[in-house]
Amino acid sequence: MADVADHTVAAADEGRHEPGDEELWGESYYLDFVSESGDLAGYTRIGVYPNLGVTWWTTSVVGDGRPLVSSIDHRLPLEAAPRGSTGTVMAARSADDLSVEYVARQPLRSMSVRGRAPARVLDRPSDVYRGTAGSACSLELDLTWTTDGSPYHYDVTTRYEIPCLVRGELRIGDEHVEVQGQGQRDHSWGVRDWWAIAWCWAAARLDDGTRVHWADIRLSPTSVGLGYVQRGGQTRPVTSLDVDETLDQDGLPERARARVEPGDLHLEIEPRRFAPALLVAPDGRLSRFPRAVARFHAEDGRRGAGWIEWNQPPPPGGG
Repeated sequence: MADVADHTVAAADEGRHEPGDEELWGESYYLDFVSESGDLAGYTRIGVYPNLGVTWWTTSVVGDGRPLVSSIDHRLPLEAAPRGSTGTVMAARSADDLSVEYVARQPLRSMSVRGRAPARVLDRPSDVYRGTAGSACSLELDLTWTTDGSPYHYDVTTRYEIPCLVRGELRIGDEHVEVQGQGQRDHSWGVRDWWAIAWCWAAARLDDGTRVHWADIRLSPTSVGLGYVQRGGQTRPVTSLDVDETLDQDGLPERARARVEPGDLHLEIEPRRFAPALLVAPDGRLSRFPRAVARFHAEDGRRGAGWIEWNQPPPPGGG
């Protein structure tokens, strides 16, 4: 891997990595989008835990006047790491009509997600936590994320983030939906213990073209702020970050606020549509994972849209 002190991403890191021996060593690709109008949004994530022998698939679509469409399966079999020049970096398949591929034929420039999966239509986001069956539907994706800014490697862990433009199409049941908008994608590999550390992650594009991304890693009694502010071809790492939120009775944030440096960026964040997941550890611990498409309102009048998420693991010593 290249030296990441300057946050440069090596093209070779778009591919798969040799797993470590740790039980929770994992690798994932994670991509989201918001349509230009802001009335449709979604995200898709595929990850492998080689030493647990499972693939995680988590994909959701939300929108104004739409119920939550949720497709989650964290017990899929492992697929062999792709080899050769096909561009496929990760794939998942199952016996119940799930078949999807994540393809990066132009490393760091674009990534496509194509495939189909069974999904559920849910009236309330919190139904995901309660295991509500909802109504069955099918979900098909043919989307491409094209880099729209600078790929950015974290300097404290093996992970990078890329701001993107997104185009393609979805089919939700019998409905065909064209997608054109913006989003974010990331690639992460290493020990990933969702049940140990709380965090807030966000990525948004403001109406002047500014891209802002942060990860607020909540290591009690302190926190670590990571991320960037990109504008006009310049990337500046986050030097100071303060994020807080107000939760409803289901743990879904009703509002949030962030102060980001550099740039004296003060943001009010309005979660609009939630697409959460419930994460189950090998030992049975549960972590709630509310993720929402949101409006971002800067104190200086700029506006934008993006996604924000929280990892809410069990309290220390709790179950």
